[in-house]
Amino acid sequence: MKDAGSGHCRTLPWAAREGDDACLYLGITRPSPEKSGDLVLLDELRPEHQLHGNEFVFFRIPYSYLGIAQDEARHLAGRRVSAAGGVAALVSKFMSALIGAEGLWDSAHGNRLALNAVDLVALLVAELLAPRRAETSENGSAMLARIRSYIDENLMDPDLSPESVARAHHISVRYLHKLFQADGTTVSTHIRQSRLAACRTDLGRPSNSRRSVAAVAQIWGFTSPSHFSRLFRQTYGLTPTEWQVSASRQSS
Repeated sequence: MKDAGSGHCRTLPWAAREGDDACLYLGITRPSPEKSGDLVLLDELRPEHQLHGNEFVFFRIPYSYLGIAQDEARHLAGRRVSAAGGVAALVSKFMSALIGAEGLWDSAHGNRLALNAVDLVALLVAELLAPRRAETSENGSAMLARIRSYIDENLMDPDLSPESVARAHHISVRYLHKLFQADGTTVSTHIRQSRLAACRTDLGRPSNSRRSVAAVAQIWGFTSPSHFSRLFRQTYGLTPTEWQVSASRQSS
């Protein structure tokens, strides 16, 4: 286990690299035979949190695995959670068992155990955030609208992706996916359909009747003409060339 001052800190899941994402810190008080260790949630591990000898063991979990945004982590910061019952008790018992099982981390089952632990913590975090998320659902809708506008403005960027969109809005990719999932779609689907619609409009313009399909596809971020043609036909029932010729005839 990795030393972090007077306490201990371990990154969950084990496969995650330190520094690859902002993280939530879950501290567990050392359990006694009679009682599970209570929990504390932090958005940053500071010296004052480690002034009590070895009272706490900390687990460092990337936001992206928990499906939370940075502002939600700040909302949780400093929260102490009793492990007397419910999900918190399950989290405490499972994580406490991991503390004393260092040999498992490098075993064939170590990463699976770590991911199971992360799922339990994500369940606890979702439970703690539920009241706030209910109050801020309109904010989520407003953020989704801003993200959609951002995507529309950057469709020509071939590097536009869920990762780049999340980075531009200072949220985790997992939270971004949740926003679109609540709207009945996915980020990648929205980007793809928006690009296809833009290509269809461009190919249908009389001024573009002599522009190649590949050129139009490239302008709107499609790097493979064959892949674009296949998607276009699946979506609209015509090849891009057939649509371009048909639109040209209708305008003449």
